[in-house]
Amino acid sequence: MTAPTEQRFSSRWGLILSVLGIAVGTGNIWRFPRIAAQNGGDEGAGAFLVAWLVFLLVWSLPLIIAEYALGRAARSGVVGTFVHHGGRGRAWMGAFVGLTATAIMFYYSVVAGWCIHYVGATIWQAPPTSTAAATQLWEGFQSSGQPVLFHALAMIFGVIAVRRGVQSIERINRILVPTLLGIVVLSLLRAVTLDGAGAGLQYLLTPQWSQLAEPKVWLEALTQNAWDTGAGWGLILTYAAYMSHRGSVVKNAIITGVANNTVSLLAAFTIFGTVFSVLGSQMSHTEILGVMKDSGPASTGLTFIWMPQLFAKMPLGRPVALLFFVGLAFAALSSLISMIELVVRTLVDLGMARGRALGVVFGVGFALGIPSAMSLDFLSNQDFVWGVALMISGLFVALVTARAGTDVIRQTLADNPNDWDPGRAWSLAIRVVVPTLAVVLLGWWLYLSATTYAPETWWDPTDPFSVMSCVVQWGVAIAVLLLANRWLADRLR
Repeated sequence: MTAPTEQRFSSRWGLILSVLGIAVGTGNIWRFPRIAAQNGGDEGAGAFLVAWLVFLLVWSLPLIIAEYALGRAARSGVVGTFVHHGGRGRAWMGAFVGLTATAIMFYYSVVAGWCIHYVGATIWQAPPTSTAAATQLWEGFQSSGQPVLFHALAMIFGVIAVRRGVQSIERINRILVPTLLGIVVLSLLRAVTLDGAGAGLQYLLTPQWSQLAEPKVWLEALTQNAWDTGAGWGLILTYAAYMSHRGSVVKNAIITGVANNTVSLLAAFTIFGTVFSVLGSQMSHTEILGVMKDSGPASTGLTFIWMPQLFAKMPLGRPVALLFFVGLAFAALSSLISMIELVVRTLVDLGMARGRALGVVFGVGFALGIPSAMSLDFLSNQDFVWGVALMISGLFVALVTARAGTDVIRQTLADNPNDWDPGRAWSLAIRVVVPTLAVVLLGWWLYLSATTYAPETWWDPTDPFSVMSCVVQWGVAIAVLLLANRWLADRLR
């Protein structure tokens, strides 16, 4: 069995800031506004926000509480925690959770590299003022081989940040996260004071209730909330291994979930307000939404082609553009740190020295990130496949929590005078709601993809957005991990 870790976060706020570093990432700034726009109707995107908030309550918060509780009790990485609470036969499940976060890490570091590049580009030159100039800047960057270099820089930063374990992670996040939150607030204040910004906010908040009958809206809302909060990734579980036994699980989970979703909304207010303000005099609402929805592979259009143009057209645009890309880079790096620590901690649990584990993670992470750095289509496929896989990861976390005993966990939490009892509603969510949502929504999506969304290509694993592309990659991963289950359990120390 895994040896308990001796390292601890120095304070509750050190832990919370580090966990917010997990949760508040490019999913909030780079991904959430685009997903909200794509799932908006003619009247507004408020219905998507309703579904997204529902999943915060019934999916993300229950799983965040579970991850905090499981990690604190096991004092090990994700595989060791699954064995500790679920038995040796569930090592493969913990490994799949870890593999999902690792697969996301491979391309996430590429996106972090893009953000770092655009910080430098904004410092050295004014933001482009036309679509042609912005596209030339982006395509010139992509065709130059620089994405590979900046991917390497992001991985180097992440490995350095976790080299001394929780001590260096906490120290870095004490700088990154407050700075990021400050940038988000400053950007919001600038955006909402622009003429015409109110139209964007009104659209974002206006619900078109008929959209709640569309399964795609619910699927997108669930996966986006999992992306937003980090629920079911195993990242919070890994950090929880370093928290104090007297730490507040439920209180910390609520702070994590609510603060994260607040940042997502603030980022969406900023993006929608800016886009509607600058383009409102040139385009209709339908055309503006077309710009936001048709944002190119991996959201590159809105973030890296349109936003620089919008900043160039507003007063004080260049400083705001610099703040935006610095915030985006900080968000990416704080989340990347947690992904690297998850893999490093898992390798340490399996018997590898931490220094060697850091070298392996850098080497493998850099090598397997190169395809995403060289091809936006490949990156988009990985974002699609492993983003949906977060539903499976969340299901596995719920199953091992139920195996450990929700009543036992509740009693442990209630016995802590500094914490709250999550109540029977949490037990019901873990035992029934989360597994049901995972199975029903995933099955619903598979069925509709085969019959409605892509009946001609769903079976083709070479199509980057087909059902079969997901099934083949998940299937290979699960088959390999099932075969390696005994080895994984035996290697834990």
